Amino acid sequence: MSSGESSRTVWHIGVLAVCLVAGLMVATAQRSAEENQLQVTESTRLSDLVRSAQANAEKVSADRDELAAQLDSLQEDAARSDAGVAAALGDIKNISADAGLTEMTGPGVVVTMTDAPRNAEGKYPVDATPDDLVVHQQDVQSVLNALWAGGAEAVGMQDQRIISTSAPRCIGNTLLLHGRTYSPPYVMSAIGDVARLEAALAAEPGIRIYKQYATRFGLGYTQATPSQITVPAYTGG
Repeated sequence: MSSGESSRTVWHIGVLAVCLVAGLMVATAQRSAEENQLQVTESTRLSDLVRSAQANAEKVSADRDELAAQLDSLQEDAARSDAGVAAALGDIKNISADAGLTEMTGPGVVVTMTDAPRNAEGKYPVDATPDDLVVHQQDVQSVLNALWAGGAEAVGMQDQRIISTSAPRCIGNTLLLHGRTYSPPYVMSAIGDVARLEAALAAEPGIRIYKQYATRFGLGYTQATPSQITVPAYTGG
């Protein structure tokens, strides 16, 4: 083979190699773009589903409240002419407070927890991880457990009543409670003996750990003792 033919062969091989590499780069870039687009699409779809589910839940709750009001009205009408119905309604009224079905007002403790804010430069502490900077489900649960342990007569969180079957759940940096979502600050209120409630909060290990993170990373924790707290009635199923 002459030197010219050898040069042309090498040149063809080089061109083929460049084309193969370029093809691989284009295919990789296209696949990456498709995966990113899929991730964005899936994320958007999930957000839409959450919003739609919450809107449906709110509509069902409104319908339930309307039906409950109609039922109360019918029961009251029946009680005027039926002693048995009147007696049953009296029994229900007597246990409604213990079941959390009536609004309560009295002295107690209010605990507020918030995520860590950015500093004046818009930054977080350099040694912090994302988990260090947010209020977690176990932090909320520690406060609620302490309030119950302190003999709370009624406990509320945000605008809802907490009962024995309530299960606050953290989803990302939001909290789900009885089908509604909330963002920080998380406010928990308890009616009861103030000294006993404060002692229970001080003794709770989970709260002590949270306060250590609050000191280090700027998480928020405040504790107040208003003379009058109103905890709403439970309106769930």
